[in-house]
Amino acid sequence: MIPLPLPPKVIQKKKNQAVFEVEGLYPGYGVTIGNALRRVLMSSLQGAAITEVKIKGASHEFSTMPGILEDTIMILLNIKNLRFKIFEGESQKIQLKAKGDGKVTGADFKCPPQVKLVNPELHIATITDKKTELEIEIQVEKGIGYVQKDQLKIGKPASKPEIGAIAVDAIFTPIRNVNFQIENMRVGDRTDFDRLSLEIETDGTITPEEAFFEACDILIKHFNIIFEGKTPEKEAKEKKEALVEKSSEEGGDITKTAVEDLKLTGRTLNALLNNGVKTVGGILKKSEKSLGELEGMGDKALSEIKRKIKKLGLELKGEE
Repeated sequence: MIPLPLPPKVIQKKKNQAVFEVEGLYPGYGVTIGNALRRVLMSSLQGAAITEVKIKGASHEFSTMPGILEDTIMILLNIKNLRFKIFEGESQKIQLKAKGDGKVTGADFKCPPQVKLVNPELHIATITDKKTELEIEIQVEKGIGYVQKDQLKIGKPASKPEIGAIAVDAIFTPIRNVNFQIENMRVGDRTDFDRLSLEIETDGTITPEEAFFEACDILIKHFNIIFEGKTPEKEAKEKKEALVEKSSEEGGDITKTAVEDLKLTGRTLNALLNNGVKTVGGILKKSEKSLGELEGMGDKALSEIKRKIKKLGLELKGEE
């Protein structure tokens, strides 16, 4: 068996940038792991991006507006650089209203509590006339990677585009840049082991550490499915079953265990839930006769419940 590396460590940290180092990698594994992490980081992390912009007085991206120094295309390019973090929901609409000569920045957008703008200092436009008003509405959505504006509506319910709404390409990825380097290091008598240095720069919506471990988690989940056939749903189910067993072994209150955790067939589970029986304690409150009289409860379902209850060291009322 090949030797395993040392745990990763952060050797350099700036604002949204960090360098991670993994030492003691078997020869060749530096490139293997570095390349896998880089590809996942650049393509697979969820972020938020602007997908639609409405500017009052501009019906399309080639419009010009009196009293505004920048043309619509330049304003759109500036707006696309705004980086948001959505705490609740899949999309949010945010508005900006500015009047009078001066610079307009991201800070002029009025964000709801569910959204955070991480670069409010970003320049949006310059108003050159005191009487000019600038009104902008943007739609921010969650997504993965980079999606062209023509592809944004695919898979969504068909709806007529709003008048004046301009679709824009969405850069969802929260990663700005990823680089890695490999160098030789000594492990025992050998000098050809790998030292991996991975540099990650984010847009500020997540930390480099969060990005690094999220990428690792994505790879681990893929390998779990390949190696053990474990899907996230199956893994969650196994964890629930383990909790039930642990509670029973340690003398915990097994009566509070949800009926979903008993690994019943769908028909039996539905019969219990439809009759308001949601926990093991709810089952034990009923006698075998009253349980069998529940709507949808047949002899097979009753026998199945009795077997599951017996495995927990319990029994129904009325049993000998």
